[in-house]
Formats: sequence, structure tokens, C-alpha cells
Amino acid sequence: MRVALTREVSPAFASCQLTHLARVAIDVDRARRQHAAYEAAIADAGYRVIRLPGDPAMPDCVFIEDAAIVLDEVAIVTRPGAVSRREETAAVADELAHHRALKFVEAPGTVDGGDVLVVGRDVFVGRSSRTNPGGIEQVRRAASAAGYTVHETEVTGCLHLKSAATALDARTLLVNPDWIDPALFGDFQIVTIDPRERYAANVLRLHDRVLVPAAFPRTAERISDRGQRVVTVDAGELAKAEGAVTCCSLIVEGPE
Repeated sequence: MRVALTREVSPAFASCQLTHLARVAIDVDRARRQHAAYEAAIADAGYRVIRLPGDPAMPDCVFIEDAAIVLDEVAIVTRPGAVSRREETAAVADELAHHRALKFVEAPGTVDGGDVLVVGRDVFVGRSSRTNPGGIEQVRRAASAAGYTVHETEVTGCLHLKSAATALDARTLLVNPDWIDPALFGDFQIVTIDPRERYAANVLRLHDRVLVPAAFPRTAERISDRGQRVVTVDAGELAKAEGAVTCCSLIVEGPE
């Protein structure tokens, strides 16, 4: 059974953390509708969606990806870089314990799950304002023990590594070359975003399709032209909080 963990939009969502974007008004009810449609799109792909409750004390909790890194053999519960987000991990760990053995990032290490890109047996971890070298080393130890190769990269110009690069399949990455050097990914095949769509590199790869924000039709066409099935979802309100389509779920499934 393929599973996707999600979390409700907090009533305090409009008070979210921001790093690279100016604060603008967020329609929380619209964000909830968009999030529900996103969950429905994942369910349509054959995943059992498990939605955890939101919390008015946790404005960013809908961005559940930052709370953990899910590998086939183990889940690594993170220690987010923003102090205000560290309470988010407890409920996520409780649910993940039903699906995976757990490891935990400990102080002074910090890691946001959005800085971790898992592609097959390769794990790319971005050093950013949210993820520090101590956290990366803890991820390296936990993932290496399970047989993964961990690559450290640097994130510039955007919040997380997965703002700049995500996977389209087991050997192909979608990249914004203005935010990360494609050469850092070695032998992986690279598809670049349409340069008019700066935030388009964050897409969610599911087992038989790719979820792409509806705001990026040109990049969606590039993916479709490769023969992949593309499903678009409206994530406009979530984007105002520096969120995107990988941010709102933790995908739990076995190896292909």
C-alpha cells in the first residue's frame, strides 16, 4: 500500500515563516481548498492519504515534508532550522513509527526535509539557512548505514534544495540552473525549467505521474514532452508561504 502523510492547514497559516518572500495576505480558507484538492490528486494516483491534524500553535505544520526524511528502510525525523517549527515533528514521528524504524536528528544539528532529495540510492542534502553541517552529518550516518550515498550541496537564492531541484524519475532531475549548478548532480540526466518560471523546479513525483503547480504550464509541457503523465494542481496560496507541492506530503512507499 502506497501511503502519503499530510497535515491540515493551521488556522494560523497566515503567520507562517518567510525567508525569501515578502509577506502578502493569505486566504486560509482558499489554502485549505487547494490542499484538499492536492490530497485528492495524490489519492487518485493510488495512495492512501493519512491526514494529521493541524495546530493553531504551528502556522507552518502543513509543510509536513520538513519534519522527516523517508527512506525505504528508515525514517529520519528532522530538527527544523526554524526554532518555531521544532514542535511539528512529534506528531509526524508518532505516525511514521507505524511505517518505518526511526532515527532522530539531535541538537545542535538542524535539517529541514525540504533540503533533502532522495533519488534511488542517492541522497542529496542542501546546506542552507535551515540545514547545517551537523545535521547533514547525522543524515549521512543514518542514510549510509542503510546503504545510501549522501552528497552535500549548497543552496543559494532559494529556501530549500527542493526549491531548485526535484526528481522526475530514478535518473532524471528537474532543475533551476540559476539556483543550483546541474553539474553537482553528476551523471543524472537534467531537465531545466522554463526560465520564465523561476519556482517551477519543485514538482512531486508519484509512481505513475508528476504533480506540477498550475502556475507553471511551460515547465509542465517540458515534462509532458518527455512522455510523463503530468497532473496540475493549484498551489497559489501555499506558494505565498514559500510552500510547494513536495512540501505538503511525506510519501511512504517501497522500492520500485
